[in-house]
Amino acid sequence: MDEMDTIPRDYQQTIFETCKEKDCLVVLPTGTGKTLIALMMAIDRFKKFPLEKIIILAPTRPLIEQHFESFKKSLPEGWADMQLFTGKTPADQRKKIWQTAEFIFSTPQCIANDLEKGLYQLDEVSLLVVDECHRCLKNYAYNRVAQKYKLQATNRRVLALTASPGSDKETITKVCENLGIEAVEIRTTESADVKPYLQELEFEKIEVDFPPEFQEIRMLLEEIYNRKVGELKHRKVLFGYPSKTMLLKTQANLMNSLRRGRSMNSMLAVSACATALKISHALELLETQTLSSFIIYLKDLFKQATEKKSKGVQKLVKDPHFAKAYTLATTLNKEHPKLEVLKEIIREQFNKDTKSKIIIFAQFRETVRTISEMLNKLPGIKAENFVGQAMKDHGKGKTTGLKQREQKEMIKQFREGKINILVATSIAEEGLDIPEVNEVIFYEPIPSAIRSIQRRGRTARLSKGSLKILITKNTRDQAYHYTAYHKEKRMYKAIDDIKKDFESGERQQTLL
Repeated sequence: MDEMDTIPRDYQQTIFETCKEKDCLVVLPTGTGKTLIALMMAIDRFKKFPLEKIIILAPTRPLIEQHFESFKKSLPEGWADMQLFTGKTPADQRKKIWQTAEFIFSTPQCIANDLEKGLYQLDEVSLLVVDECHRCLKNYAYNRVAQKYKLQATNRRVLALTASPGSDKETITKVCENLGIEAVEIRTTESADVKPYLQELEFEKIEVDFPPEFQEIRMLLEEIYNRKVGELKHRKVLFGYPSKTMLLKTQANLMNSLRRGRSMNSMLAVSACATALKISHALELLETQTLSSFIIYLKDLFKQATEKKSKGVQKLVKDPHFAKAYTLATTLNKEHPKLEVLKEIIREQFNKDTKSKIIIFAQFRETVRTISEMLNKLPGIKAENFVGQAMKDHGKGKTTGLKQREQKEMIKQFREGKINILVATSIAEEGLDIPEVNEVIFYEPIPSAIRSIQRRGRTARLSKGSLKILITKNTRDQAYHYTAYHKEKRMYKAIDDIKKDFESGERQQTLL
């Protein structure tokens, strides 16, 4: 289905009825037509308040351009004066456009900056649409616009849209508070009124064995890791299970205490913590990524040591356990078994259908590069790396990021079939208008519920799709998979609780 089908489905109509009456948070799976609800609301408010404006916000430029285009397609020409605000439009010009524009599409930063400079006010805005509203926590611009809107607007209405607002009640409540939400409408792919419209998504968890040769390398590094964690516990700065998150928190606390005053204990603890984190990252690469990315990372540590970057690194590379792990890794004549499994999945899919389109998600750029390189050796495969804008150095030279223009071009080629596999980092998870695909493959599970929901939404909209997750047995892959699964369950329960809270609050008011 196109997001902009113009005849609303039953659930869209039901949600729209709620949104007309109250400032509402709408949680809908990716690809089930959130945009149509925004369009229906915009038409409704514009008819009710023809002299007022509608603002549609989305966190990135490609995403807001997408909304602008879909509204233009769906509404008759000249029906309303629609304008796109981006950082490219000079501020004084935005001030001028604002006076006559009726529908304004913008990133939150633009509007927030203009409001701060007093270029215009939001008193005559009858609807504020906030897309990907889970960003309202970290995106201060979103919050600044929402707060100003609450204070200035006469005929206020907020429509907040997301596929994944956060995994605990506190976070979701905060999003609701920031936007002044009064009602919640939630649907999942399992909801009775949504299910008939969705194609089946085959979900397959593919477990691969962690090779004994890799286990040997892991044991050597774990020896160093445990030693450093033991030291942190002995110095009374780390308590409980030493997860990566816990280590990062410990590091932040130590840095704060060093700012307040240096103590020998804190300084030595900072060094131990930094080493533990480096080993933790190396282990993650070894267990869940590729052997080549692991070797590149160790080589980088050797390089840092020769450049005398820190005493800790110099000490680490001299450790006999570290040296032995490096020797074993560089003399091994095999790669991570996930790569072979991935190759087989791709072969199989393209044997079934030569016109297949596939997205593979991987967390690290080095893995993305390795996967593309391997797949492009297969007949009929045209794989490309779809990565963010930043420049990254990977030991094999810098990999340039893709500018937004290049991302758009790559998506166009993917849609036209000139590219048939996108190997993507997290950039393709949210919002970008990527065409439907036959298969989405996670090279590794990620511990974030929000991100795994965003990734999954890339398949099974129009046609049957399949989702495969590669998991290395007895490694942090398994831990991450269960973390995301439980967070997602918690998220839906939390939204449900909040929905009930809103409803019971209403019931109490009617009883009073």
